[in-house]
Amino acid sequence: MGDPFKRKVKPRLSWDEYFLKIAFLVAERATCRRHHVGAVIVRDRRILTTGYNGAAAGVKDCLELGCLRDELDIPSGTRHEVCRAIHAEQNAIIQAGLHGISIEGGTMYCTHPPCILCAKMLVNAKIKKFVTSGEYPDTAALELFKEAGIVLENMKKPGLVISVLE
Repeated sequence: MGDPFKRKVKPRLSWDEYFLKIAFLVAERATCRRHHVGAVIVRDRRILTTGYNGAAAGVKDCLELGCLRDELDIPSGTRHEVCRAIHAEQNAIIQAGLHGISIEGGTMYCTHPPCILCAKMLVNAKIKKFVTSGEYPDTAALELFKEAGIVLENMKKPGLVISVLE
């Protein structure tokens, strides 16, 4: 018989689950009314940068002004130029540039699959792997990743409850 006072401990998250779960936490800072997206760039199990979707720094966002895409009835995955927000992937890349951090050879963990615009940026930033959960209506990004040799891993969404021993 086991010790009745011994606590049951959940198995540790894999590294991919861990960083993807962090991306979901980053998404909580998003200012988009349609989707909260978070991204984390990692290399050698170290977080290099994070990003979430929202308006450019210092300008009014969609939480304050409303969603222009909703007002114009623009479907998800189309007409990216009609949006105040910068995508989470783009913000993570921008943060690397602002702080002089090379992300070459890194892995991006993102709560959503990328659009084609973000995929192009990730190819040029020399990201080697993209880990996400969920589907995206446009497959152009996935085709570009395949051609560029970026590994795409689509995982089951991690449990979003923080579980710790008390």
